[in-house]
Amino acid sequence: MTFEDKIAYVKYRIESSHRTFDAAKVLAENEFWNSAVNRLYYSIYYAVNALLVLNEIYTKSHAATKSQFSLHFVKTGKFDKKYGKLLSELFDWRQKGDYENIFDYDKESVQPLFNPVNDMIRLIEEEIKKGL
Repeated sequence: MTFEDKIAYVKYRIESSHRTFDAAKVLAENEFWNSAVNRLYYSIYYAVNALLVLNEIYTKSHAATKSQFSLHFVKTGKFDKKYGKLLSELFDWRQKGDYENIFDYDKESVQPLFNPVNDMIRLIEEEIKKGL
């Protein structure tokens, strides 16, 4: 991947992160809570993926993305532990909401996730700007 390709990829992933976060808001407004959790997870996943690629850390799975983010950005103190926990929690919640039978999230459990997710995306963008 050339430097220009990497930058284009990172920008695309950050844009995807924002679009996906906006989709989560629309889903929540219409009380599609499981789908909102899915979109919240992916909004963070896309941003984390952009950060990893910028730093030439390539992963092939969601689990690897979580562990590499933790290793390179949480354990080093660049990001607070709460953001590693948020990524892991949303990964688990997405799995549960997408694949478990007869399980539904509700407003009380999903609505409080929006601000931390938005904060994490913003912090990732700031970290990306430092690396450009």
